[in-house]
Amino acid sequence: MRKILIIGAGKMGSWFAESLCLDYDLAVFDKDLEKLKYFFNTKRLVSNNEIKEFEPELMINTVNLNKTVEAFDEIIPLLPKDCIIADIASVKNGLKEYYHKKGIGFVSTHPMFGPTFGNVRDLSKENAIIITESDPEGKSFFRSFYESLKLNIFDYTFEMHDKTIAYSLSIPFSSTMIFAACMKKLEVPGTTFRKHLDIAKGLLSEDDYLLSEILFNPHTLDQIENINARLADLIDLIKNRDGEGVIRFLNLLRQNIEMV
Repeated sequence: MRKILIIGAGKMGSWFAESLCLDYDLAVFDKDLEKLKYFFNTKRLVSNNEIKEFEPELMINTVNLNKTVEAFDEIIPLLPKDCIIADIASVKNGLKEYYHKKGIGFVSTHPMFGPTFGNVRDLSKENAIIITESDPEGKSFFRSFYESLKLNIFDYTFEMHDKTIAYSLSIPFSSTMIFAACMKKLEVPGTTFRKHLDIAKGLLSEDDYLLSEILFNPHTLDQIENINARLADLIDLIKNRDGEGVIRFLNLLRQNIEMV
């Protein structure tokens, strides 16, 4: 697999292009020509005819989550029949059925760091998921690619992926949103407060649709309701000034995060 087409020149598309441009015959397509100005050792495609002429062996779809299927529908007719299509969507809901309906070779994956929070210069502590139902050739490509970056790789089914994302993203995301919702325009000197504020600013710089889709993940509501229940427990402890209950609560928290 030598010829790769990336659809979308946003943050993740640009990261993939930068990571792949020295080792593959690479092309990037985006309708926003401004986004194509700064790519190195990469073909810049601006029309459907150019996509046809390039004849990629792998097409990586990195457009915003709300445009993923739309981009596939537009680009797939321009690809060779044996071209493998790939998504990096953070929520896979509906993609399994889409791929089966299309009857085309696919690989679904999720680099879980993202350019906003992850240190893209050192990914040894970051993670990526490869969906097990993907085609073997596509899985092999992404496994080799991720291993070259020293990413930690997890193999999940489509369903396991969305359940994991509901747990690993919806809990911190919703907690951070509530933190931001409670903010007042005050100068607060605390280090802990400043760290939380930096996290909130990073989260809220993400695409609105991405955040919405993570919240609308079918498995997210259970996690939000669990947060609500734990908040209710904490409110009761505070209202009742239950010192022993607070100690038990704190010890439970330490167990949950494996401090004891």
